[in-house]
Order: sequence, then structure tokens, then C-alpha cells
Amino acid sequence: MPNTSSTSSDSAPRARHAFARRPATGTVRADAPPTVRLRAGGSSPRTRAAVGVGIGILFIALLVAIDALAPSLFASPLSTRAQDGLTLSISVLIESLPFVVLGVLLSIVVQVWIPPGVLERWMPRTPWLRRGVLSLLGMFIPVCECGNVPFARGLLMRGFTVPETLTFLIAAPIVNPIVIITTHQAFGFSDGILVARLVGGFLIANLLGWLYSRHPSPDALLTDRFRDTCELVTHEPGGKGRRSLAQLVVELRAVMPALIIGSAIAGAVQVLVPRDLLLAIGSNPALSIVAMIALAMVVSICSNVDSFFALSFASTFTPGSIVAFLLVGPLVDVKMLALLRTTFTTRTLVGIVVVVVLSAFAMGTVVNLLA
Repeated sequence: MPNTSSTSSDSAPRARHAFARRPATGTVRADAPPTVRLRAGGSSPRTRAAVGVGIGILFIALLVAIDALAPSLFASPLSTRAQDGLTLSISVLIESLPFVVLGVLLSIVVQVWIPPGVLERWMPRTPWLRRGVLSLLGMFIPVCECGNVPFARGLLMRGFTVPETLTFLIAAPIVNPIVIITTHQAFGFSDGILVARLVGGFLIANLLGWLYSRHPSPDALLTDRFRDTCELVTHEPGGKGRRSLAQLVVELRAVMPALIIGSAIAGAVQVLVPRDLLLAIGSNPALSIVAMIALAMVVSICSNVDSFFALSFASTFTPGSIVAFLLVGPLVDVKMLALLRTTFTTRTLVGIVVVVVLSAFAMGTVVNLLA
């Protein structure tokens, strides 16, 4: 990958990176040693899913057995607080599900039906303008942060620089139509939350792109494993209809667990955490921002639906803390960092986290002052 500089020629369409010229970089040959195939592929997703389902079934069976063998331990089948939490969780799930399905369908249109190579022809040559356009590319690539990571790896393989790809990767989970729709559905234009989220996502992405464009060796930001054994996004053999169906399954398997878990957490937090504690934390302008940033990094909710999760805190937390949550979650939550680690070094991720958290805190503070 050529080094990024301030000249326009460096950001113009260029030859592929050195590692992009290798045949099927992320693919492992059939004749490769078993250890290489295992390192590249890891454990089977079906095996992990089967283990998770088995543990869940055993846990539910244990609860049923305890309830049947020792009914005196339970005053009632479900307490009032548990019923309230279940009702809240289901309401969040039902409210956000249509937008998730719409996001998945639009993602399939972009990834399967639009031919490759279209993006490069429309990119400007000026470095800062090129990064700015890429940061708005999410308007046409409406996928959540999980889908943006493999797409960003594809951009790297096509010849885009690391700073350019980072600009897209950071902005796309926020500056895309599905997130705009869901954020407006949840908050409207109240307290400037929607506007602050969009402006904040755009500014943070371009700030990171500019900072890493000053790096003397952008290739050093990438892991060796990405160069050697990065798993490329492969298409299902067959026609576009079959590929669309396969992509639908992949997208739903990635999004639905996060949606269900996030909805359950939203209900549990509201009924398990004392209301007085929430009011004490949420009413403090600075502490509320810190608390929501920490929550955003832990719960790892898809950016297509995190607005509905944050909505349950809107009555107790400051608007600035809600904005900070909506900025940090799609960019540097635990799930996103795990995905980014497959491509970027740990040192790079630390720098990204520091910039995102500090920027989100600053943006939240400004919103609190203006709200």
C-alpha cells in the first residue's frame, strides 16, 4: 500500500496493494497444512452455535426442574418486576424489528446487486475531499458496523489507503439512512440528539482519517494476519437470487442475536437497577456521559437499533449522555473491537478508542450545555 501524503496523486485511483496482488489472500488453499487452515478459519460457527444453544437449553431445563421439584422456593411464577422487564424487552424488540429487516434487505441490494468497481470511478482525487466522500459512503451502504468491517477489508483490497478506509469504517455505522431513520423514530429532533449524532459521527471519522493520514507508514496499522490469512468475503455460488438468500441468512444471524440481547438488557436494566441510582447518575452532566460511554462499549448493540435502547434512558439521563452513547456504541464497543482486531493492530485500536471516547465526551458536553 503506498504511503498517504498530502498530494492528490497519492489518493487518486492507484494500483492494488502488494498484498492485494497475492492470489486470494484471505483464502486458504485446499492443499495447505491443517494448522494453517485451522488458524485461518478458527472453530466452526455451527459448533459454537450448537454449544451456546445446548447451554441455554440446559439452563432453562434446570430452572424448570427447580420450579417443579421445589415450588415453595418461588412466591409466584413471575414477579411483577420480571413481568415489567419482559414487557419492556418485547416492546423494544417489536419496535425495532421492522427497521432491522429493512436494513438487511438494503444491505443485500448493495452487496449483491450493485456491481463491483462502481465506487472507485466516482472518488475525487484530493485527499481530504476523498476522505470526506468516503465518510458519506454509508448513505449508500446501509449496513450496521458488523457488515461494514468485511466491506472495509474489501476497500483495502481494492487499493484504498488505511486512512481512507478508516474514515468510511467509522462514519458508516452512523451516517447511513437506516440509522438516521431509527434515530429520528426514537428521538425526533428533540434536544438536537439526531443532528449531534450525525455531525459527531462525520467529524470523528474525518478526524481519525486525517490523524492516520499523517502516519509515516500506514501499512504498519494493519496486522500481519490480515496480509497473509485475511478471510475475504466470498459469494455463494449460483445466481443472484441464491446469493441474496444466503446473504439474508448471514445478515439475520449477525443482527438478530444482538437485537434480542440488547432488548433484554434494556428491560433488565430498567427493572433491576434502582430508579434513585439511575436518577443520581443520569442527572449529573459529566457522570452521566461517562456512564453511558461505558454502557455503550459493553452492551454492543447494532447501530441500526441502538436508538431504541437509548430511548429507555432518555427520561433519566442527560441528552449529552445519550449522544455519547449513540456515538461510542457503533464505533468502539466490545463486538466492534473484536472485529477490527482481525485487520488492525492493537496499538491502532487503542488510538481509535481514545479519539472516539474523548470526541464523544466533548460532543456530549456541548449538547448538555446547549440543551
